[in-house]
Amino acid sequence: MTTGAYPSQSTARLTRERFRAGECRPTAGIAPGMTQTNLIALPRDWAWDFLLYAQRNPQACPVLEVTDPGDWHTGLAEGADLRTDLPRYRVWRDGVLAEEINDASACWEVHPDLVTFLIGCSFTFENALLEAGIEVRHITDNTNVPMYRTHLPCHPAGRLQGEVVVSMRPLPAAHIARASTITARYPGVHGAPIHVGDPKALGIVDLDRPDFGDPVRIEPGEIPVFWACGVTPQVAVMASNVPFALTHAPGHMFITDVPDSRYHV
Repeated sequence: MTTGAYPSQSTARLTRERFRAGECRPTAGIAPGMTQTNLIALPRDWAWDFLLYAQRNPQACPVLEVTDPGDWHTGLAEGADLRTDLPRYRVWRDGVLAEEINDASACWEVHPDLVTFLIGCSFTFENALLEAGIEVRHITDNTNVPMYRTHLPCHPAGRLQGEVVVSMRPLPAAHIARASTITARYPGVHGAPIHVGDPKALGIVDLDRPDFGDPVRIEPGEIPVFWACGVTPQVAVMASNVPFALTHAPGHMFITDVPDSRYHV
């Protein structure tokens, strides 16, 4: 890939630099055309369990890259630092959210064998939806995408278990088939919706009270559409009482230098 071949590559690089300097904001709509990823970093002792968990739950946890133990570099963005280049991180201890931070460098000092997984994010296909004339409400309203825990179980692996998390985008009925077709062409970043319509079928009681992110407007005639979400690993951390984990804060992704077309099939 040639540096500068895509106009948004420079935007992605500059945005990572701003995050490294302390800026914090959700990343939906930033550097359109560039792939965004979720992040989870685990001590080496738990890395195999998670790799198997992701392999068994590929729609919710599509792995795009795995680092060597202790390595905070990535082949998805030259010069990037996974310790600092996300806008916000979450630190988990014994399955409980301990703190949110903007710089995770200290986590590698305490746990020098961290293995980092970069997981596909549905923000990646949102530019394709916009180019097709399909509104993405949380981008329109400049909010975080709403995300919900469901009662759909993931396939357990080793010491890990949990349920699927979904992101939701309200769409007019006339746009749903087109949106499904577009997103299905991006299986590496969650692919097609897993549910359309009644949220109670997923165990979601109130769309105005997402478990992660912000609620969004649902206009008359619009239908909620749900995609598997890369926050699913965080629910596994909680459900499995993982001793230590570092993740992105929901909606605050790692922006790569890789064009989203790489994951279009």
